[in-house]
Amino acid sequence: MKKIAVVTDSNSGITQKEAEQMGIFVLPMPFFINDELYLEGITLTQEEFYARLKEDANINTSQPSPGSVTELWDKVLEEYETLVHIPMSSGLSASCESAQALARDYEGRVYVIDNQRISITQRQSVRDALVLIEQGKSAAQIKEILEKMKLEASIYITLETLKYLKKGGRITPAAAALGTILNLKPVLQIQGEKLDAFSKARGKQKAKKIMLDAMHKDFETRFAKEVANGEIVLAAAYGGNEEEAQEWLEEIRASFPGMEVNMDPLSLSVACHIGYGPLAIGCSRKVV
Repeated sequence: MKKIAVVTDSNSGITQKEAEQMGIFVLPMPFFINDELYLEGITLTQEEFYARLKEDANINTSQPSPGSVTELWDKVLEEYETLVHIPMSSGLSASCESAQALARDYEGRVYVIDNQRISITQRQSVRDALVLIEQGKSAAQIKEILEKMKLEASIYITLETLKYLKKGGRITPAAAALGTILNLKPVLQIQGEKLDAFSKARGKQKAKKIMLDAMHKDFETRFAKEVANGEIVLAAAYGGNEEEAQEWLEEIRASFPGMEVNMDPLSLSVACHIGYGPLAIGCSRKVV
């Protein structure tokens, strides 16, 4: 039997095809669109999701059923001695806590890693797990290392519309209406377990500058040592707006010359709450 498998969920932005290429396993996140069940990357593509979003369909996220989780684990454990499971942050979903409860029945063969990541930073955790396996670390050691690094990541996101923050009750209808009139673009941050307001700007160009400045400040303060040691990875993300995202990627590269920048779609679980057209920049400490 092979020794250690890596399992994550589709909040990482890793597609089923990419998972096959990487040699990992991805649990698809469930969505209900007008009360009909869809699975991310299986019966729901990014394009279909944003098309339904634009139609004003009623879209809700859900956590994977216990049966779907254990079915995948059981299948993986036919080939592997142990597995590490890297779900989205426990602060943003109950799916991590549910997985931890299910893992107790697997007698040390399943290690659920709660390292407070989602989307582009969660994807990096998967890469880190693969590096640690190559280094000969055990599943228990991988869990310990990645959980110690859980706060060593940062994401900033700006939005195209305030509609979904209003819909989710994060801002009042009056604030949303005023913000739309003034072309206000909020900047949100994910650091650790929460999605919080960070700043706001008149127009998307100013919002992008705020995000770049915030990331530079993180590099100079929170992550100064890691940057000096070459342990920080930069990433860009977007939500359906691929052409605009390419321009954003070039702006990030120009602002951080010499750094490699990966770009991926935001996970649909994030997009569900913020709508079409967001842009994001993120960084995380990597295993070297």
